[in-house]
Amino acid sequence: QVQLVESGGGLVQAGGSLRLSCAASGSIFSIKAMGWYRQAPGKQRELVATISGGNTNYADSVKGRFTISRDNAKNTVYLQVNSLKPEDTAVYYCNALLLAHRVNQLRSYWGQGTQVTVSS
Repeated sequence: QVQLVESGGGLVQAGGSLRLSCAASGSIFSIKAMGWYRQAPGKQRELVATISGGNTNYADSVKGRFTISRDNAKNTVYLQVNSLKPEDTAVYYCNALLLAHRVNQLRSYWGQGTQVTVSS
């Protein structure tokens, strides 16, 4: 059993910042990658940022503004979001690609999501 729990969302004015957190827990053997995705009303879910080992990548729309990081000891991934724009408003979802105990196949898990609302 694996759970991902996001936190840190909220309401912020344009230009403001937030730090989102996602903690993974349960029967985890190893985590290959973690990432953040977001979904705005009427839009498809889109990739925001991923981290795997020392490698990170970002959507073009957030490069230079968002930073993804991990605390491996805590199985936690963070997303520092700066210089927020109204178009960043969305539910932000945490994702983990991992191996659970006694499972040979990598599987993808999702958190419940945390709302980020940016006012103009």
